[in-house]
Amino acid sequence: MKIPTCRLPRWCRFLLYGGAAALLLVLLALSAAYLYVSSTLPKVETLADYRPPVVTRILSDNGSLIAEVYDERRIVVPVTRMPRRLIEAFVAAEDANFFQHRGIDLVSILRAAIKNLMAGGVVQGGSTITQQVTKSLLLTPERSFERKFKEAILAYRIENRLSKEEILYLYLNQIFLGHGAYGVQAAAENYFAKNVEQLNLAECSLLAGLPRAPSRYSPYHNLKQAKERQKYVLERMVEEKYITRGEAEAAYKLPLVIRARRVQSMNAAAFFTEQVRRDLESAYGHDLLYRGGLEVRTSLNLDQQVAAQQAVRSNLREYDKRHGYRGPLGTLDPAAESRFLEEQTEEFIKTPPAAGDILEAVVTGSDGAGGLLVRFGGYQGLISRKEAAWAGTLQVPPRGATPSGNAKGVGSSRLPVGSRILVRVIEQPPAGPWPLALEQDPEAEGVLLALDPRSGLIKAMVGGYDFRRSQFNRVLQARRQPGSAMKPLIYAAALDKGFTPATVVLDAPLVFRFRQPNGTLKEWAPQNYSREFAGPTTVRQALTKSNNIVTIRILQEIGVRYAADYARQLGIVSPLQEDLTLALGSSAITPLELATAYATLVNGGIRITPTYITSVRDRDGRILESTAPADFPTGPQAGQRLVERPRTRAISPETSYLITSLMESVVQNGTGAGAKALGRPAAGKTGTTNELRDAWFVGSVPQLLALAWVGYDQERSLGHLETGGHAALPAWLAFMQTAVAPLPAEPFPVPDTIEFHAIDPDSGRAVSESAGGAYIEAFAPGKGPQQRTGDEVIGRIRDFFDLDGETP
Repeated sequence: MKIPTCRLPRWCRFLLYGGAAALLLVLLALSAAYLYVSSTLPKVETLADYRPPVVTRILSDNGSLIAEVYDERRIVVPVTRMPRRLIEAFVAAEDANFFQHRGIDLVSILRAAIKNLMAGGVVQGGSTITQQVTKSLLLTPERSFERKFKEAILAYRIENRLSKEEILYLYLNQIFLGHGAYGVQAAAENYFAKNVEQLNLAECSLLAGLPRAPSRYSPYHNLKQAKERQKYVLERMVEEKYITRGEAEAAYKLPLVIRARRVQSMNAAAFFTEQVRRDLESAYGHDLLYRGGLEVRTSLNLDQQVAAQQAVRSNLREYDKRHGYRGPLGTLDPAAESRFLEEQTEEFIKTPPAAGDILEAVVTGSDGAGGLLVRFGGYQGLISRKEAAWAGTLQVPPRGATPSGNAKGVGSSRLPVGSRILVRVIEQPPAGPWPLALEQDPEAEGVLLALDPRSGLIKAMVGGYDFRRSQFNRVLQARRQPGSAMKPLIYAAALDKGFTPATVVLDAPLVFRFRQPNGTLKEWAPQNYSREFAGPTTVRQALTKSNNIVTIRILQEIGVRYAADYARQLGIVSPLQEDLTLALGSSAITPLELATAYATLVNGGIRITPTYITSVRDRDGRILESTAPADFPTGPQAGQRLVERPRTRAISPETSYLITSLMESVVQNGTGAGAKALGRPAAGKTGTTNELRDAWFVGSVPQLLALAWVGYDQERSLGHLETGGHAALPAWLAFMQTAVAPLPAEPFPVPDTIEFHAIDPDSGRAVSESAGGAYIEAFAPGKGPQQRTGDEVIGRIRDFFDLDGETP
């Protein structure tokens, strides 16, 4: 029996065959494209060793964080530290089918393709989380169909190579979430001042809304839009049955406290860490420093650093107030005032004001009792009469009046309504106006450097009033005349040339006449600060009272070249002017050099090398460099370095003790008497330069040496009576009172060879120990006092004129 056949119409067969051929061609084209593209794609195996750019962390001596250096602020954390709700929020918002698909979600791709065709271009992606990982780590972010094709292939490969948990680990550590934060840990710190494991549902859902547009949904800039996006994420979590409707509503209503993690130490140590950063970049290069996740341990003591910064700032503000109020920063009309307060309110969302903060405020009126009413952000403040007394009588004229200060600390200050002023927050009140104090930024600068004189480890470094105002680190970069702070170096040199603390030198007028290159005669008549002369004076008395004339005579006696070489031996490396003005500190040097020289003087005569980086580890914990030999039990290997810290004997232990003893007298009875308030053995010396341009105090206890300096960058007088003891010593004392509190009080060690003899403190002659007023003086071995005649006094009156003597 013949089976009937059904023949399709020709046009139908044509379409069928044509469609089959087209499909075959498409499949062949896709296969060819796959084979071509596949051979050029990056290897997904590299993702198994995920090493993204991470933060380099700079730590204090006890491991506290003091700075971060990075191109991308990323802190990699394992998925086990991430809350389940955080993962669910991201999956619901970004890729609902993440746990079901194999890298590509065809439904999402089709939906995005239709929208793109309708728009005539690429306007929406249908990327899965796996595809986003591919784009971020293996491909460029360009929008093109070729890139999407590559992305799909790689996503499929990744799903076959990695687990879902491993893909989430990559995604949640890699993703950019705004305000410089890469990854969920950095974002948790940026927005909530928390670690990622501490986040609640409300915070998780807000973070999960950021990837689509971090800037648009920033809670700092657009809190309303951020809340709308959070609501969307919570709805998606309900739809995916991760949470209930009640949980979503409760999370949405929960108030969000948006604030960045405040690490005060990162502000307190800015000058120090910037120098560390420079050294690291020089040693390791930009890429390793900014992207390699180094761990850098330093010598900085965080408590001492905070105390140092507070001491410098408080001292400079007090100095500035002694010279009057310069008036408000400016005045604002009502519209400008409103804008100013609105901007400040927005800033306070990120960083709320706290006790001790110095910030701007706007004068709104008088309190009727001599004080000021002000506003800052959304807060009211009150400056009492007491907290503004240094500005004189306060007048608050109407808006538009001419403002003024009380220059030189006399008269009244006019602060019209709308005046922009600086205030310091005294405390945050439970209710009512905030108590504030009137402030102004000082124009002068100051430094404080503290180091362990025995090891050379730098414990604190403040290079100026405010790093944001000036990044110039005056501890290391400024060369200033040390003035009388140079004298201990001259006296130590003299002790090694046969002088003793009891040697008598004549304090009498001294005039030098010298010929200038053009042949004319010029006179130099150095003076003591007091403009008085004491006659025969012992070396101890001379240094105690910072006697200029005696120091010049000593320098004449021992020789300028010898003294300059001696100073270099102690640690001075800047060029020194080799003439008699060296005795008065005329050669400019850095504070670090002077501190190094003093450390040599007080630590038994050993010259140390100032050090601040103690170890550097790579991201895997391998030591790259260290100052501790114990870190390399078998010796440094390839890529490792033991950093030597040379210790050189510069002067004898006896000379070290004698000069330290002389500087103890400076503290007990001389120009550094303010340091007695420390209440323990201390040695130090003040320094004041011509026209009071620089004020210094360098002082030490056996365990810690500190240097304080005050002056103007553009050199000018600090003002009447602003000597080292008045302008610089208070900062030193404030710092040391905090810094040495945990340390036991210790005397400076006395070498066994030192001899002690009774002398007359005025004449320096040997006397019986039972004689009235006898002073027990210290001497180097064999250098005890002798019964001297009047002719043995160094610098007789015949030296009043020194024609053609050494040029000053």
